Amino acid sequence: MQTYRGILVTGSTLVLAGVLAAAAFLPTRAIAQETATTSSSGRSEQWIHVRVESKEDHGETVRVNVPVEMAAKVIPAINKNNLHDGKVHIDSMHTNDVDIPAILDAVRSSRDGEYVTVQGNDNNVRVAKSAGYLYIHVTDRSEGKKAAASDGKPGAKARAGHESKVEIKVPMKVVDALFSAGKDELDIVAALKALSAHGDMELVTVKDDQNTVRVWVDSKNVAD
Repeated sequence: MQTYRGILVTGSTLVLAGVLAAAAFLPTRAIAQETATTSSSGRSEQWIHVRVESKEDHGETVRVNVPVEMAAKVIPAINKNNLHDGKVHIDSMHTNDVDIPAILDAVRSSRDGEYVTVQGNDNNVRVAKSAGYLYIHVTDRSEGKKAAASDGKPGAKARAGHESKVEIKVPMKVVDALFSAGKDELDIVAALKALSAHGDMELVTVKDDQNTVRVWVDSKNVAD
């Protein structure tokens, strides 16, 4: 049972985190051209911010700031690999016979509560719904185990520095929009439009021994 839940949550985590950060890594020329249009309107809008901090010696900090509205306009113009017309085609949304869209729909229409809690040797997973938001927390120690085995250092102490944590908080309306494209597709544009209707919020944080990643939305045109 733990394997089933772990597969489900890991897949959902990667999908949601990827979509929320996707708009921040658009072609430079497209961003420059669209910025001139969106900035001329003079009205306040929400921005997606991505900050990546490297923990290595002389590590770099990368900050990317993209207007949500601009991203929703530019993404449909990018057609590469599985991304076409603002939608991402997923080869298999049924992971090990698990229908992820159907399960998310069941969560959406159910009352608030903690739906998945897994505490294992490799992962701790928590999935909950509260006040219109979906929460996904994952702690992964599997890479730490591999590193400890290769170094010949047994025990939890050797694994402590190789623990990765992912925390995601997403409005359920954004999740609904994301899966509104139908079978085996994710509608990024619809999700971004739904996201723009919400206020400031922290979306994704990822921490491991190499990097710290933070994705959030607010009305500022510069990152913290």
